[in-house]
Amino acid sequence: MTTRAKDGIVKPRLQPTLLLTHVEPKTIKQALSNSTWSAVMQTEYNALLSNDTWSLVHLPPHRTAIGCKWVFCIKENPDGTVQKYKARLVTKGFNQQFGFDYNETFAPVIKLVTIRLILTLALTHHWPLQQLDINNAFLNGTLDEEVYMTQPPGFEASDKNLVCKLHKAIYGLKQAPRAWFEKLKSTLLQFNFQASKCDPSLFVYSHANSVIYILVYVDDIIITSNDSTLLHTLVSQLHSTFSLKDLGDLDYFLGIEVKTQSDGSLILTQSKYIRDLLNHTDMEASKPFSSLMVSGCKLSKVGTEDFLDVSLYRSIVGALQYATITRPEISFSVNKVYQFMSHPLAHHWSTVKHILRYLKGTTSWGLHLQPAPSNSPLSIHAYCDADWASDPDDRRSTSGASIFLGTNLVSWWSKKQPVVARSSTEAEYRSLALATAEVTWIQTLLSELKVRHSPPIIFCDNLSTVALAHNLVLHARTKHM
Repeated sequence: MTTRAKDGIVKPRLQPTLLLTHVEPKTIKQALSNSTWSAVMQTEYNALLSNDTWSLVHLPPHRTAIGCKWVFCIKENPDGTVQKYKARLVTKGFNQQFGFDYNETFAPVIKLVTIRLILTLALTHHWPLQQLDINNAFLNGTLDEEVYMTQPPGFEASDKNLVCKLHKAIYGLKQAPRAWFEKLKSTLLQFNFQASKCDPSLFVYSHANSVIYILVYVDDIIITSNDSTLLHTLVSQLHSTFSLKDLGDLDYFLGIEVKTQSDGSLILTQSKYIRDLLNHTDMEASKPFSSLMVSGCKLSKVGTEDFLDVSLYRSIVGALQYATITRPEISFSVNKVYQFMSHPLAHHWSTVKHILRYLKGTTSWGLHLQPAPSNSPLSIHAYCDADWASDPDDRRSTSGASIFLGTNLVSWWSKKQPVVARSSTEAEYRSLALATAEVTWIQTLLSELKVRHSPPIIFCDNLSTVALAHNLVLHARTKHM
């Protein structure tokens, strides 16, 4: 058996002076032994107390107190420098019992298509883009259920038999995201905002000629408006209700770097995210590839030996899936390797590494968003295609589509179809139906925002599908469609 040690592959030993400051502590003992982390923990604990998050009580009979723990994180800037050290007290929500400790848990987040669409509108009309971050966002949510938690490690009271009766939604609770969203939603509704019917995490304020759009992704918020004075007034109102940080102009959101160009356009990149991914997989020194996959590559469930580290495969492929937010060209390849998450083989991992080596040579690439002509309706056009019976295992087809708002790519996908298509016409027709549904949703959202747009055009390269879409001729090959 060949081990890493025999091959001379060893991890560099960290200097003791850097162990607890520049590396996230794994235990509370490590954190408390370092002044930086202990100060961060104390700040977080004080915030919990000032927010009236809990009260110490005796545990009622027939009730169970869920545990809690401290988690630590170093938040970095896009250039890799340390922005701040974060300590968070989280509950062990996996011990909660449905019907006793929680009921509803779902909380919406802004759709990525909506973000790109609003960015296009802001660029077109030269509106400012501002970013806010809510401090301890989940602690603002109010609990409807009776939940008990053990005392925070390292900050126990003299009577250790007491438990914390939670009044606010703390991190780790299953219902915490929903409680926070409901609190934010009720606050914005009081400010005369309306939640979009197409995307519940998009809030719109419209009065006279003034308009404000708020995009909410948990505790990260983007605001844009055609009235700068009204925008600053809104930020002041939110500041009086929540503890928040005004991060200024939008430049880094959800791991996406937003770079403003001299011509007024934006470039969305995930350079830091990709560099971290390459570093995590020890691929930062690899030779770049100019292609995503080997030409004619057909991945299958059979072929080579099993890839033993299934967790590594899943984590890397999942990370690649997130990279498709700004890299549409890798969607097809990532979709292919994603289909083997339950049982990856060695050649599947080789394909994953091929994708990583492609990203190594294109780290700075991203999505370019340009202003559209403001004096004419926005154009919507889409392209759809299908790869008929491409899967060698089950012969299911793959659908793909790209949708443009003006010149900006706002939506795309590569998906395996759920059923076997009996002909290329059927496969292309299913792809066309998916693209039509997405275009219809974008139309509805634009109409809701009172944005003028031209009738959409959808391009399909299959003549039989185009003919069928124009005239539903029923015969043996298409009557089931």
